Amino acid sequence: MNIYKKFARDTTIYGIASVLPRLVNVLLVSLHTSVLLPKAYSVNTKFYVYIAFFNVLFTYGMETAFFRFFTLLDKDPKVLKTAFTSLLSTGIVFSLLLLYFHKQTAAFIGITPDIFLLFVLILFFDTLMVIPYAYLRVTHRPLRFAFYRIFNISVYALFNLVFLLWLPHFLKEGGALAQWYYNHPKVYYIFFSNLIASVSTFLLFLPVLLHFRLGVDRALWLRMLRYGLPIMIAGTFYIINENFDKIALDRLAGPDIMGSYAAVYKIGVFMVLFITAFRLGAEPFYFNQSKDPDAPRQYANIMLAYVILAGTLMVSVVVFLPWIVKIFIRKEAYLRTLGMVPVILYAYLFLGVYFNLSIWYKLTHKTLYGTLFSAVGATITVLINLYGIPRIGYMASAYATLAAYLVMAAISYFLGKRYYAIPYQTGKILIYIAISGFVSWLIFRYFYTDWTVKLLILAAFAGLIYGLEQKTVKHLLQSIRR
Repeated sequence: MNIYKKFARDTTIYGIASVLPRLVNVLLVSLHTSVLLPKAYSVNTKFYVYIAFFNVLFTYGMETAFFRFFTLLDKDPKVLKTAFTSLLSTGIVFSLLLLYFHKQTAAFIGITPDIFLLFVLILFFDTLMVIPYAYLRVTHRPLRFAFYRIFNISVYALFNLVFLLWLPHFLKEGGALAQWYYNHPKVYYIFFSNLIASVSTFLLFLPVLLHFRLGVDRALWLRMLRYGLPIMIAGTFYIINENFDKIALDRLAGPDIMGSYAAVYKIGVFMVLFITAFRLGAEPFYFNQSKDPDAPRQYANIMLAYVILAGTLMVSVVVFLPWIVKIFIRKEAYLRTLGMVPVILYAYLFLGVYFNLSIWYKLTHKTLYGTLFSAVGATITVLINLYGIPRIGYMASAYATLAAYLVMAAISYFLGKRYYAIPYQTGKILIYIAISGFVSWLIFRYFYTDWTVKLLILAAFAGLIYGLEQKTVKHLLQSIRR
């Protein structure tokens, strides 16, 4: 199969597996913002902010290390055995430690002890599924990967509807079920639904897991740790880049502002969906093609394609933003932070650029650079949030995210030229990024409600891109059809 066609096929399937769950999550924002006020929504946000942080600690870069060594050692079974056994063992230890210090940790996060128990259980079961999911990806089984992911989000969404929408209508006053149900705040049932989904998916994975052998090749495990730990540290900094704004807003501006900001921030998920789908398809492709002499040129083509598609998507989201807001944000109290949407979309465009650039340090085993880049981004995020929020409010958080990802991408690009030269079409890429940002700002600032002008601008933007890249687009389409 033609490599571009295979890449497009796998990216499409991985895209569905990633886009659909996140899209369902976005749709659930409509449900959550209809039953929760911004202050309660801030509890939901804090829960998942810290879930993301602890997920990085629980997996300590082992997923990416598994990808690298499984391909490097020609799919040696000991890589699979070592990676899974490592995460299983440490997952048990880390979970027990969290439970032992549950009062202190729950107080630090800002959640109640009963919610914290759900927090630990979700972490544990999700950790156990990291290597099985990675194994499906690296062995090119996108359909099975998609099935498990879609099953998980379907269970989660179903129980959200059951607990938040349907069950209250059927409960009898004074009954045991009603007493249990009303003994918890509504936000509790979002997390309880998540736990049901995680456990159900784990049980569905059991036939696969039963074929995994336990055991650790000590020498290999140490090599994987050396490769993965810098990625864990980089992941921690990435979580800071993504989530410190919510923590800072909660402390400096209050839970109402933070809850509003977090809900509106979800609109940026359209860019996240695209980036995630692109990365899930591109990462295995990058590693599998790394020995091909023509790999650098292929990587450059993929970067250009990403920028064109991401820029077009960003402009489209801004054009249709009034519709998106009506669908997903159900209470007027959340709309006070709408002005940050174009900035967040632009920030995510640069995040995708950074993800594509990061292949040079992963292939050259210089993952420490990824840590340093993320540290720079985290520093920028923290400083701008702490300085800016007391002065300009929530917009400081949006600008901090944009600044962090832009600087990270720039530094990675210039250092990458030294260690792993890739012939990126830098001029074109910068032009498309600049045009996308300007057009998005123009539409949001001056033509937010003028549909005629907005659609004309979008058509002109798409026509300009196609006119400049007509040969490239046709070549890629021909390659995919072969």
